[in-house]
Amino acid sequence: MAKYLKRYIEGIIERKLKSSGAVVISGPKFCGKTTTAELFANSTVKLNTYKTIQLAKMEPRNMLIGETPHLIDEWQTVPDIWNEIKAWIDENPQFGQFILTGSSTPADKTQIYHSGAGRITTIMMRPMSLYESQNSRGTVSLNALFDNPNMPIFDMNEDWQLSDTAFLLCRGGWPLSLQEDKQVALDVTQNYYQGLFNFENSENKKFRNKSPEIMRMILRSYARNISTEASYQTIIKDLIASNNRTMDSKTFDEYRDALKDLYILDDIDAWNPNLRSKTVIRSTATRHFVDTSIACCALGIKPADLMNDLNTFGLFFEDMAVRDLKIYSMQKGGEVRHYRDSRGLECDAVVHLEDGRWALIEIKLGGEKLIEEGVKNLIKLKADINIKQEPSFMMILTATGSAYRRKDGIYVVPINCLKD
Repeated sequence: MAKYLKRYIEGIIERKLKSSGAVVISGPKFCGKTTTAELFANSTVKLNTYKTIQLAKMEPRNMLIGETPHLIDEWQTVPDIWNEIKAWIDENPQFGQFILTGSSTPADKTQIYHSGAGRITTIMMRPMSLYESQNSRGTVSLNALFDNPNMPIFDMNEDWQLSDTAFLLCRGGWPLSLQEDKQVALDVTQNYYQGLFNFENSENKKFRNKSPEIMRMILRSYARNISTEASYQTIIKDLIASNNRTMDSKTFDEYRDALKDLYILDDIDAWNPNLRSKTVIRSTATRHFVDTSIACCALGIKPADLMNDLNTFGLFFEDMAVRDLKIYSMQKGGEVRHYRDSRGLECDAVVHLEDGRWALIEIKLGGEKLIEEGVKNLIKLKADINIKQEPSFMMILTATGSAYRRKDGIYVVPINCLKD
C-alpha cells in the first residue's frame, strides 16, 4: 500500500469542522478526497455501489447515522442527503458533525431545497502540488513572502533539469501516480484518463447521456487553447476544424458544463484593479485544467514532446504553475487571477489574499531572455496600478534554474523550490 502524504487541505478541513455543521470536500476523481477525509472521520458510509445508493434513496436519513464526524462518500449520488443534513443540523446545532465528499455535482440539483448557508461549507480539493508530492524542495514559501517581502533567498537548484518539470507535468498530481518507475507513473495517469468518461452506469443523466468521444474532443480543443483567453467560440471552431464535424454552441455548453461539474476544467478569472488610466481591462477567463496531465493525455503529449516544442511547453507549464499557486494560496484564503488589458499588458497570475494583500507573478520556462521579459511586464504593471497597497512582492516563477532575489527586489523562483 502506498504511503499517505500529507495534504495542505487537511488544515482547512480541520478549521472548517470547528465552524460548520458539515464540510463538503469537492474535487475530481482520483485526487485523494476520501483518503484524506477518512483522517477526520469516526464513521463512514460509501455510496459507491448500486445497492447502497438505492437504500440511501429510500431512506436518506439513515445515511446520517454514525459517530461524528460522520463521512458520507460520493454523497451527490443521492442529492436528498443534503436536505437531510441541513434538517439534522437545524435540530442538532453542533459543529463538525458531517464530512461529505463528491467527485461531481449532484445528479439532480432540483432535489436540493436549501443552500445550506451557515450550516454546510464547501471546499475544493485539487490533485497534489509539487511540494505535497515531495517533488519540491520547498526552499521558498509563498506565504512567507507575503509576511516578509524583503526576505533573502538563494538556492542553486543544480540537480533540477527542465526535463524533470516535463515529466511531472505529464504525470500530474494524482496520489496513485507517485511511482518510482517513471513509465509506470505515466501509465497510471493514462489509465485514469481512459476511464474518466465511462458513464454507462452513472446515476447522473447529465453524464450518462454524454458521448465519451465528444467529451475527449472538447478536451483536446480546450488543451490546444490552454493558458490562453480563447473564447468559447474559438474553441468550438477549433473543435469543428480538427474533427470535421458540426458543433452548435448549445451542445458545446452542455458538454462544457458537464466537464466543469466533474471538476476537470478549472479556469481562472480576470483581476480588475483600479487603474489610473482609462484602459479597458479584458474580462475573459484564462483556460485551465484542474491538472495539466489531463490536457497531456487528451493530446497524447509525452515529456519528450514538450522538450521538442518549448512554446507548447511554456503554455502547459503555466497551467501546472497555476494549479500549485491555487493550492499554496488557499492556506491564507487566497485566490489566483490573471490580468490583461487592451494595450496587451498582462500578468499570468495575481495572487490576492482575503486580507487585501496581493502579489504579481509571471510564469516562464526560464532563461535570461524570458526572465527579463517577465520582469519588464511586472515593473510596467506595478507602475500602472493605482490602489493604496502596493504588491507585497513580485515573482518570476520558472520551470528550472536557481532561486534568488534580484537587485530590483523581484524574486526568481523555480517551481520545484516553491511551497505554501
